[in-house]
Amino acid sequence: MRDHPISAVTEPLQYRAIGVVRGLFRPESEDQSTRGHLIDGDGHEIDAVVLGRMLTLMRRHLDMGKPHLWVVYPRCREAGQLHLQIAGIWEPSTLSASDAETESGDTSIDALPEGDDYFSIRGELIYTKPEASEVVVKVRQQPRADGFRPLPFKLQLSGEIELAHLRHFVSLDVRREGQMLQVQSAEVIAPMPTRGGKGRGGASRRPADRSRTASS
Repeated sequence: MRDHPISAVTEPLQYRAIGVVRGLFRPESEDQSTRGHLIDGDGHEIDAVVLGRMLTLMRRHLDMGKPHLWVVYPRCREAGQLHLQIAGIWEPSTLSASDAETESGDTSIDALPEGDDYFSIRGELIYTKPEASEVVVKVRQQPRADGFRPLPFKLQLSGEIELAHLRHFVSLDVRREGQMLQVQSAEVIAPMPTRGGKGRGGASRRPADRSRTASS
């Protein structure tokens, strides 16, 4: 089993939007068991949908009356309204029943160094307004096995990133705060390549000087 639910980056310009949220999943109804809300420890209700491959695991192995640390894909369908796609769960103490530590009841192996509500967002910075703490990142998805190419999507975040980094590929460490995703730190990877293979402004595709900025 992996030691972290968010895998390491393998390519400099690797897109992704993934995170972990601890909460109790409450379906809309018995007929709509895949749609509902995640309710966190503070009582915030976050719109959520369960991806198909998770259904069997939830029904057979999890106590749905208790909160769990879910692996999720974030979306922003409405301003100020977070939507989560539940793609997995991080709970080695439950899922590794053969492990000696698990049999002894040790749940410390479930803890992550980043804590709950951590997200890793990587994509193109297409909008930033530092004075208003507004950031929008475009994320592209990998083609599916059947050849279908999903459309890119945009994530609205709260944070301060300099206007000079617009149209650059960025890697963001993000923390969920209620319905908002707050940028904690941003690493500028490189100018986005154009059709001619060169970055904007005539820069080559090689990574630019990496800088880090942190939101207040």
